[in-house]
Amino acid sequence: MAFSFKPVDTAFYTLLTAQAVHLVDGAALLAELLDEGKDRADLAARMREAEHQADETTHEVVRRVNSTFVTPFDREDIYALSSVLDDVMDYMEEAVDLVLLYEVDHLPEGVTEQIEVLQRCAEVTAESMPRLQSLKDLEEYWIEINRLENTGDKSYRRILAKLFSGQYEALEVMKLKDIVDSLEHAIDGFEKVANIVEQIYVKES
Repeated sequence: MAFSFKPVDTAFYTLLTAQAVHLVDGAALLAELLDEGKDRADLAARMREAEHQADETTHEVVRRVNSTFVTPFDREDIYALSSVLDDVMDYMEEAVDLVLLYEVDHLPEGVTEQIEVLQRCAEVTAESMPRLQSLKDLEEYWIEINRLENTGDKSYRRILAKLFSGQYEALEVMKLKDIVDSLEHAIDGFEKVANIVEQIYVKES
């Protein structure tokens, strides 16, 4: 008689969900950039602390993978998923830091939509991570992330068209493009997360 062993340790699902919740927190801080009256030095400090907490959770995922004999799904997929979640947080923190370092007072039109896309991506990712355990109701997740990523791409292209329209000084264009690039990379990161989730679903279901 053949036996099928499935690990009952739920720590990986808990940790991956925690990583996604960190992104919800990071996106909320990112939205504070839109309030031009905010103390941006304080905002950057809070964002760095949030990124540090997210790093700690990522390191715990890696430690647990390295010390666990049988993981709930392929350890390579756990590494990849955790790493990309961490990358998204890094890009969000980078955007806030660049606004402070470049002393940018006014963000270009369209950044609001980028940040709204990031907030929604973070929310649906945090809602979906716990469902990795049952592998149920995940299809809607990567479909929604793909839709949001397309919205983000359109917004990014419109921002670039505005930046290169001639109404900004060259140095200002360089500064603002760095910031919107970081936001775009974060949005792209969510699509990578969704692709890995889909890959896990196909392998394990």
